[in-house]
Parts: sequence; structure tokens; C-alpha cells
Amino acid sequence: MYPPTSSEAGRDPWVDDDVPPGPAGRAHPPVPRTGPDVDADGPPARRGRPRRLRRGGDPGWRPDDEADDDVDEEEFEPVEVRRPLSLTVAGFAALLGVGLVLGAQTAGPGHRLPFAFIIFGVQLIFVLAWTMAMRPPALLLVALVSAVVAAAADTAAVQSDIAGLAPLGYLAAGGFLLGVLGQLVRRVDRVRVTDSLGTTLLIVVGVVAFATLIVLSRIPAGTQAITVCLTATGVALTVARLTDAVLPWPRLAPQVPRGAAGVVAGAMAGTLASAVLGSYLVSFTPTSGAVIGLVAAATAVLADLAVGYAEAGRLMAGEPPTMWAARHMQGPLGGFALSAPAAYAMCVLFL
Repeated sequence: MYPPTSSEAGRDPWVDDDVPPGPAGRAHPPVPRTGPDVDADGPPARRGRPRRLRRGGDPGWRPDDEADDDVDEEEFEPVEVRRPLSLTVAGFAALLGVGLVLGAQTAGPGHRLPFAFIIFGVQLIFVLAWTMAMRPPALLLVALVSAVVAAAADTAAVQSDIAGLAPLGYLAAGGFLLGVLGQLVRRVDRVRVTDSLGTTLLIVVGVVAFATLIVLSRIPAGTQAITVCLTATGVALTVARLTDAVLPWPRLAPQVPRGAAGVVAGAMAGTLASAVLGSYLVSFTPTSGAVIGLVAAATAVLADLAVGYAEAGRLMAGEPPTMWAARHMQGPLGGFALSAPAAYAMCVLFL
């Protein structure tokens, strides 16, 4: 075997054969490669970090400190807890509880109209606060329908032959359908009718829930159950708000100016108050009073807290804030509205 003498010997096998030789017989240098490491129009690409979209819509690479600043900007600062506001809401909850408890004492066989008028006044306040705070489409129509349903529910609770919740359920369903149909008539409100279903349902069911107190007053030991449950509700809401004014800790959410200590302390204080009342009332014992009061107090404080979360969600979504008084009356009114059917259920099941 003879060694190869061809001119191709000694050439690198990866050199392109099509490249013409240079002036001295040397091949031209290969064309620089472009890949993910080199950007023809800009600086070298960065490895190990995905490409992010800038706020102006221009994708590009940013330094690490700039990316960290954007992460810090996305963090929400905790909302300040205003003590005068918490004290004001606590006072409103206490006054509302005292008014309902004293109004329940005026109810008796053949004399339930005074209590019905008190309930109707609270229902009108509930309609005003919730419609102004949630602002559903066709606000005036929803408010008028809810007021009519409230009056019809109170009349049915007083005039029905048998004390029961069936007439109130029919009125709630009819009022809800009427409110939705009224929004479908107008083309402007028809676009938002899906968003308004929950709002209309909450307002109509809330006003009907207050009417269950009138039905409960017609049941044996119902007036005493109203006293125990509404006292527990009023004490729970008042103590929860007072605790938020003094010690709003630990914060449940940065956007909600409420603390877990207030929620727990309110439920415990309401349970204690109902247990004390149960030891003095004829149809109750401290144990039964504590059980019924715990259900009413826990329901009320959780409803009040849920209203705070809903308000924070609306503000984060960019909706403008509504009437100041309506927004802050919404929580205690919702707590009493939800504790009323809870009191009825506990009275029927345990007494």
C-alpha cells in the first residue's frame, strides 16, 4: 500500500468543498454561525432565563434588578385599618341588635304588626345599603322589586294560617324572576344580566330572610329564641369590630381590613352571651343557649367577613367605590339577615 499523494490529503473533513481557495491556496474562513447564543441585531442572548414580555408589549431581555423590581411592584400593600370606622360599624351593629331584640318583645298573639313594621324598616335599610353597594343593572328596578317582596313577605308571615316558610319561599322565587325579567327588557341592562343574577338573588333572599323572624315569633318559644340568637349576633358583630379597632391581627388578607382575632373573639363572645341568657329563660338551658348562640354568632361574623372580601374584590377589579355609608352598613345587615333563618332552623330542630 502506498501513501496517498492526492491533493485532497491532509484536508480537514469538515471544510466545505464548495468554498473556493484563497489567493495563496488557502480556503476562506468559514462563515460565522448564528444561533441562540448570538443575536444579529442586539446583544448576546441570555441563557437560563425565559423570555418575558414587557409592559409596552416589546419582548426583550431585562437586567435581574429590573425584573426583581417588577415582582416587588406586584405585591399589594396591606390596607390600613381605620379605628374610627371600626368603632362606628360596631356601634351600628349594636344599635341594630338592640332594636330587633326589643322589637321582638312587642310581638304576641294578635299583636305582631308592631314587630312587622320594625322588620320592614330594617328591610328597607337592607335594600338601600345592598343595592347602593353592589349596584346591579337596573338598580332602581331591583330596589323596587325587593321592597315590594319585603312588604309581601311580612304580610304573608303575619296573615298566613299556618306559621311556615313556604309562602316566603314562593315570594323569594317570584321576586327573583321578576327582577331578572325586568333587566332583560332593557337592552342596556341585558348585556350585564348574567353578572346581576347573583346580586339580585342576594338582595331578594336577604329581605325575605328578615321575614322569618316574624314567622319565628308565632312558634312557641320563638320569641325567646329570637332574643337569644339576635343577642348573640349583635354581641358577636360588635365585639368583632371593636377587636379590629384595637388588634386587627393576624390579617386575613392584605386587601381586607379585618383580623382573625376579631372574628374568633366575636364568635366566642356571642356564644357566651347566649349561654348566659339561656340560664335565665324558661325554655332554654345554658347548653342549648350556647349551641344556638354559637350557630347564630358564627354565621353572622362569617357573613360580615364575606362582605369585606366582596368589597375588596370589587375594588381590585377596578370598580369605583360606592356610597360610604352603604358599603359599611352592608356587613352588619348581611350578618343579621343570615342569622335570622339560622335562628329559625335551630329553634325548629332543637326546641
